[in-house]
Amino acid sequence: MTRSADRHVLQFCHGYDGPFLDCARQYASLFAGSGYKVTTVFLTGVADPEVAAGCASDEVLFMEYSSKAIRGLKLGAIAEMRKIAASRHFSFCIAHRAKPIYIALLATRLQVIGVHHAFGDYQRRGRRLFASIFHKRLSLLAVSDAVRDDIRRCLPKWPQARIQTLYNRIDVEALQALQVSRDEARDALGLSPDEWVVGNVGRLHPDKDQATLLKGFALALKQLPTESRLAILGTGRLEQDLKTLAHELGVADKVLFLGQVPDARRYFRAFDVFALSSDHEPFGMVLLEAMAAGVPLLATACGGAREVVEGVGILFPLGDAEHLAQGLGHLAAMDQQQRRQCAELMLERLHARFSDQAVRAAFWQLPPAVELTARA
Repeated sequence: MTRSADRHVLQFCHGYDGPFLDCARQYASLFAGSGYKVTTVFLTGVADPEVAAGCASDEVLFMEYSSKAIRGLKLGAIAEMRKIAASRHFSFCIAHRAKPIYIALLATRLQVIGVHHAFGDYQRRGRRLFASIFHKRLSLLAVSDAVRDDIRRCLPKWPQARIQTLYNRIDVEALQALQVSRDEARDALGLSPDEWVVGNVGRLHPDKDQATLLKGFALALKQLPTESRLAILGTGRLEQDLKTLAHELGVADKVLFLGQVPDARRYFRAFDVFALSSDHEPFGMVLLEAMAAGVPLLATACGGAREVVEGVGILFPLGDAEHLAQGLGHLAAMDQQQRRQCAELMLERLHARFSDQAVRAAFWQLPPAVELTARA
């Protein structure tokens, strides 16, 4: 490849499964109108033109490593990244998750902004040591204050200015245009037009704690409309356990396990309430998708979910089925005017804090971005 004289940003992603394709889009969009060109590189995953088109990047490269191939020292990936870095006038690198951060620091001399999407990334002693070795070239971003504070606890000697929050975000108007009407969404999900529906989207995994959601729904039924239903979208290892629990609670006939629904965010208008019962959710993109659809929120008061929902929805203590039930009862009692006011409040929050435009402005004010653009 011929070296370009333009200013470039290197974005290095582990893969594009699940939410991580949109993460690549989110970070590429930070540079719209900035004069930087964005090269996005995926460590794993086969080359896919649809993925490339969804990245909002000027250039997309696929290393096409398997998960097995990047265990251990990752020497092949390091050598390939070194060639990519030499081919463009990269000003700095944004690397998502631990392995791309590791490879980017070893393969290049670039300043690296490491983005962390989960709790516990620096609980391992080896990762803390590695980060300390490269602290002069590494700044860290977290997807929520909760994740940021977790990193700061693990790296207490780091200057706090080098560990910052940059929220996940959405293109509000684009997402709303994608979301189908209430009737279309209910038809697609097999829901009756007359039901009052509580929606939940996520893996059927202990971290998502749908067991508490089932218990809270069962407790709330006396307060809810007669034709009430809980619709759970997602698959996972707890599916049979959760179905058994629904039978034990006597609500199996009112709970739908809809499995994996492709592009589920399109159907959020099917819900009267969106409930997230997760244990320490790092952020919760599904909350933004529900807000864009105008669906009232109920979520656990922990992790990043608190930062999204507080002031525009109802929070309940983790694992507390009784308070979850009370929240459902409160939301069921809302009239149409209150629902409209809630939707307006959520839309204001989206635009002010979780939109592409708001987060783009926030990024360029963060110490890591100020420092890196000054160097460029």
